[in-house]
Amino acid sequence: TKPVDNAALAVFMRKTLEIGVLKKQQSARKRLEKKDEFFIGENKTMHEIHELALSAAASDITVLITGETGTGKGMLARWIHQQGSRAANECVELNCSGLRGEMLSRELFGNIRGAFTSADQDRKGLLDIADRGTLFLDEIGDMSIDVQAQFLKVLEDKCFRRLGDIKLLRSNFRLICATHHGLDSLVSSRQFRRDLMYRINIMTIHLPPLRERMHDLPA
Repeated sequence: TKPVDNAALAVFMRKTLEIGVLKKQQSARKRLEKKDEFFIGENKTMHEIHELALSAAASDITVLITGETGTGKGMLARWIHQQGSRAANECVELNCSGLRGEMLSRELFGNIRGAFTSADQDRKGLLDIADRGTLFLDEIGDMSIDVQAQFLKVLEDKCFRRLGDIKLLRSNFRLICATHHGLDSLVSSRQFRRDLMYRINIMTIHLPPLRERMHDLPA
């Protein structure tokens, strides 16, 4: 209210900032305390998968999750992130089948102002946002060959450039990938790079469909 009381305004601003910090701390605490939401069931295969997932969560190893659409690959990827040491940071998801070519590159790498016609401002890419967190690439088998080459370079050097920029940036992200394709067949048909497959295929977890574990259906 005018006239402004500067002393009262200073107190108000300080309290507002403190509340903002408390809200961020509470949000981070809730993420860390999030309960195990990944359904295991009684199936022996699923319990073996659970053990593999626990091993994956305890390290920063690159994980490839395979299985049909709807088997819970994204849910398992988020669970691994939530159980790991990076849980307080972002788990950034990107479905590679939804974007192609330059659009996918923009999402991953970001861009600087003027990099292309509609780029009216600098924009962070998901590699930026995933720094110290997890990058989950869903349906990586649908990633176009040109973007595969760019992303392979990132995995080798842990460095990247935003579109239109010459500045080299670093990102310390943990990578989890998923696909419903057989990557071996995509490599044979030259739709997927063999060297990239070796990079992402460090630990593989295959999720079976529910029809192969029907006694878990009631639960």
